Amino acid sequence: MSEKGLFQKIIDGEIPAERVYEDDDFVAFKDVAPKAPVHLLVVPKTFSPRLDEMLDAQGPADVGALLEAAIKTARANGLHDYRLVINVGPGAGQEVFHTHVHIMAGWEEAAPLG
Repeated sequence: MSEKGLFQKIIDGEIPAERVYEDDDFVAFKDVAPKAPVHLLVVPKTFSPRLDEMLDAQGPADVGALLEAAIKTARANGLHDYRLVINVGPGAGQEVFHTHVHIMAGWEEAAPLG
């Protein structure tokens, strides 16, 4: 059996995180190394290492549910203008291999790209 990853430890309460949204299937918390004034992470409680593997293993309904959870998280945190980012693979910047969505917001001007 493989060792639990960082996000699974957060989901299981073994590592503290500032949770900002949770339901039966997802948990959202503040990023500890934010790249925006507001930077939240939405993580499925069911493990998949990458979004494309989530689609293959669980189907499009679960991918849609992940986006729905991201929107619910944004709304629950009073965000109206925000960016959703999903990095798929190390070449795209994915650092933690547990599918997740970044919600980034809070810029005073238009959000910078990149």
